[in-house]
Amino acid sequence: MSSTTVSQPRTYHVRTFGCQMNVHDSERLAGMLETAGLSRASDEAVASGEVDVVVLNTCAVRENADNKLYGNLGQLAQNKRERPGMQIAVGGCLAQKDRATIVEKAPWVDVVFGTHNLGSLPVLLERARHNDEAQVEILEALETFPSTLPTKREAAYSGWVSISVGCNNTCTFCIVPHLRGKERDRRPGEILAEVEALVDDGALEVTLLGQNVNSYGVGFGDRGAFAKLLRACGEIEGLERVRFTSPHPAAFTDDVIDAMAETENVMPSLHMPLQSGSDAVLRAMRRSYRSKKYLGILERVREKMPNAAITTDIIVGFPGETEEDFQQTLEVVEASRFAAAYTFQYSQRPGTPAATMPNQVPKEVVQERYERLVALQNAIAEEENKKLIGSEVEVLVAHGEGRKDEQTMRISGRARDNRLVHLALPMGALSTPPLLDSDTRNSLTPRPGDMVKATVTHAAPYHLVADSALTTGDFQLRRTRAGDAWATRERAKLAGENPQPTALGSVSLGIPTVRQK
Repeated sequence: MSSTTVSQPRTYHVRTFGCQMNVHDSERLAGMLETAGLSRASDEAVASGEVDVVVLNTCAVRENADNKLYGNLGQLAQNKRERPGMQIAVGGCLAQKDRATIVEKAPWVDVVFGTHNLGSLPVLLERARHNDEAQVEILEALETFPSTLPTKREAAYSGWVSISVGCNNTCTFCIVPHLRGKERDRRPGEILAEVEALVDDGALEVTLLGQNVNSYGVGFGDRGAFAKLLRACGEIEGLERVRFTSPHPAAFTDDVIDAMAETENVMPSLHMPLQSGSDAVLRAMRRSYRSKKYLGILERVREKMPNAAITTDIIVGFPGETEEDFQQTLEVVEASRFAAAYTFQYSQRPGTPAATMPNQVPKEVVQERYERLVALQNAIAEEENKKLIGSEVEVLVAHGEGRKDEQTMRISGRARDNRLVHLALPMGALSTPPLLDSDTRNSLTPRPGDMVKATVTHAAPYHLVADSALTTGDFQLRRTRAGDAWATRERAKLAGENPQPTALGSVSLGIPTVRQK
């Protein structure tokens, strides 16, 4: 009796560093690898190094980006020695910058690809395997808009949609324009088709992505295009939450504020990078706005959306920053009442004008200022969060938002204003949601993608706690089609199935669908 051996598909793991654009790109990389026949490696296989293809999607902006890359590559070298046929690919901004240098420093790398040719990865991997030599391919212009590539989304209930790539600004601390190129906009119809496809696939929430989203439309001659795009998203049935990141204060206009305030599914949250509160430092950064204009934007946003949560980015210790400059930053932070701030200590980035500027601030001075800024912002965030105690929040339950959920018997997710909320489960609920609709405990146990309304009972600088299920009994669960999509995914995983990645072209057919809320 003869027997046949069925070969298992090769496995892959994509490791992402950096910004939301990289997260978006990594979902495309995963989609292409699965379309090419690979399957995602399990967490256990990743932990033990038993993966056939490892892709590092790198960042060149965050501090110690080079050290992180080569530290990871050093660890993978041992895995590769123990696993014949394993391949390592490096992509993203650092690959676009360093190019063949990566292979020179780490000759065990098989493929290096840049930000402009994500779609080439499967071919480059196969070519490297066939030729038994490293493949380095860096393009100077965008080959295919990333959002048109197949995608394997991390979450069933939310998705990223890129509306533009590249940046036309020339901030002296930033290398992104050099690595991502000049801004290129997608047509509104393509964007809306992708958003509709995500909603059809179960998503309730979409985040529009760009290096400078509110300059969207300049490339095709419509400066009001971003506000129109937000309003058009408001017309998509079944889309409950729309977010965007990041705008630029210099190009942020009142028509966008009006669209946010008047479009029900555009969330009352805004990430508005400040970088510095000193006009002198902003000038040295080549940021084309000043602190008065910045504060004016925040005032108009809050006039139209009093409950909007505003977050920001701030760099401490930019070359030439004096104590007076830093004090001006603290004053703007105090006046802005940010819900959160992503604070960074300035570090030199080769290839940027700021790296060679005189008057680099000593490390110990930067550290001391940074600690003062963080202390001030934490105090403000806690004060603002405490104002919400006793109020009701609607939370989109998410997977992986709460690191201590299992120990505390809570679930976590994001409120409409994007604040992180930890919720106590009612008595009788399970910490792990059941996957079968017939399970009677479904009425008490939210799944990722479901909505819960509860009352805020405690507040901290970085999160809210809503334990009203255990105090007043306030815990209103709304099961959603996004939760259904999550359960379908989980059942498929348990059955060993691997749903095929989606591509925009494969779903944009104009076929009517019935969506359940």
